[in-house]
Amino acid sequence: MTGSFEKQLSKDERAGNYPYIRPKDAATLLILDHAGKGPVRLLMGRRHMRHAFMPGKFVFPGGRVDPADSRVSNVLPYHPEVEAKLSADMKNAKSAARVRALALAAIRETYEEAGIFVGRKSPEELLRLGAGFEAFAERGIQPDLSGIRLIARAITPPQRTRRFDTRFLAVWAEDIADRLPDGTGPSGELEDCAWMTLEEARTKELPLITTKILTDLEERLKRDPDLSPATPVPYYFFRKGGFVREMI
Repeated sequence: MTGSFEKQLSKDERAGNYPYIRPKDAATLLILDHAGKGPVRLLMGRRHMRHAFMPGKFVFPGGRVDPADSRVSNVLPYHPEVEAKLSADMKNAKSAARVRALALAAIRETYEEAGIFVGRKSPEELLRLGAGFEAFAERGIQPDLSGIRLIARAITPPQRTRRFDTRFLAVWAEDIADRLPDGTGPSGELEDCAWMTLEEARTKELPLITTKILTDLEERLKRDPDLSPATPVPYYFFRKGGFVREMI
């Protein structure tokens, strides 16, 4: 990571000298549309101004992992190399259910915030999924993790009011199985959801880490346009007063 970006990020996210808070697992989903001859577009939305955390900022759909996400097991699995990357350096206990929960949280939040169902139609007449995925079961949509790719991971620095260990995941728009007709999600957490190019996204009011992820994505697409599951990805975290960038 460049020194200038490191300084900007520290300034942008400094919130005071708060007691240590353990980062909470979180995941966000970059849905990429490469249909047509134009540049790749991705889905973003603006966080409602009532939010205490990053109000008015444009972000990708996603959020904190809920305990129930670890109990959803009737899903199509990750590519093995993606699962291995997501399993690396997990805090606390590591289990297959916890690793699955990362993508499931992003998929669930994408439905709740943007009204988009990522998965595939299931031949099962009665699909049993679990809490948070009732709308998927009603439509016979099985969450599908096979197309999920890891783009980056970032942990919020210490001494902040909120800290997240966020996995930035990506999936192609072909994995959208259904959408709510009004183009918004039932939670109302995101407004003005829209498909935009990377250049258009950069004109919005973005969290600084989101700006960095857009750059990482653009560089990745140039050298790896198919998003190979084997490609190393950046992992950002804070150590000894500064951000560190390692590759997973």
